[in-house]
Amino acid sequence: MTGQPSAPHAGGTARKARPVWALALFGLLSLAGIAGLTALGVWQLERRAWKLDLIERVEGRIHASPVPAPGPEAWPTVSAASDEYRRVSVTGRFLHDREALVQAVSDLGGGFWVLTPLVTDRGFTVLVNRGFVPPEKRDPATRAEGQPQGTVTIAGLLRVTEPEGGFLRSNDPAAGRWYSRDVAAIAAAKGLGDAAPYFIDADSSRNPGGWPVGGLTVVSFPNSHLGYALTWFALDLMLIAAVLFVIRSELRRRRA
Repeated sequence: MTGQPSAPHAGGTARKARPVWALALFGLLSLAGIAGLTALGVWQLERRAWKLDLIERVEGRIHASPVPAPGPEAWPTVSAASDEYRRVSVTGRFLHDREALVQAVSDLGGGFWVLTPLVTDRGFTVLVNRGFVPPEKRDPATRAEGQPQGTVTIAGLLRVTEPEGGFLRSNDPAAGRWYSRDVAAIAAAKGLGDAAPYFIDADSSRNPGGWPVGGLTVVSFPNSHLGYALTWFALDLMLIAAVLFVIRSELRRRRA
């Protein structure tokens, strides 16, 4: 005999080596897939670093001493990145007759946020989310004791506006139905001039009569980026293993 025949396939015939063009196409697609999965994993790690930095900055703002709420001269630079959840204080008088009720779900159940304009002693107006009331306390007359008159000082967290309504629900200013705390829309509907482009979530200081209930701001930043990164890198390794398997099989066929 001059040599041994090629190892037969399960069906009885030897597998032939793949053509060069097919291998080249497979290689290009594999490299693109590996590069894409690696990039996605790295991007998730970068997002994780950004999220951790954001959480650290917000934690610092929440626990800092209150600073005066930004006035008109600072409004152009107010942003979520630099100011949201900053502890602020403001002094003025409430316009209870122009409050807006925004539908809400809180730790106390379903109901409304009470957003009341406050005319500050510095001349501008700011919406204050005084807290939560259940449906049976929707009418201000049922919580008259909690409608302070005269000058008050409010401390709380600065929040950025929530435009265009809530999930699958648009605000209806004409009907007084609010599903998000859209500062500009509420200010326009209530005829407020020189209104700040943000609102303030009042702290947990108790209101007379117990309503509204403040201090219910939920500060939560989901951080699943590490899990996503590990998923992308795991898929990356699986693809690399598959490529190595194909290369090994092809070399065996060509040697055969």
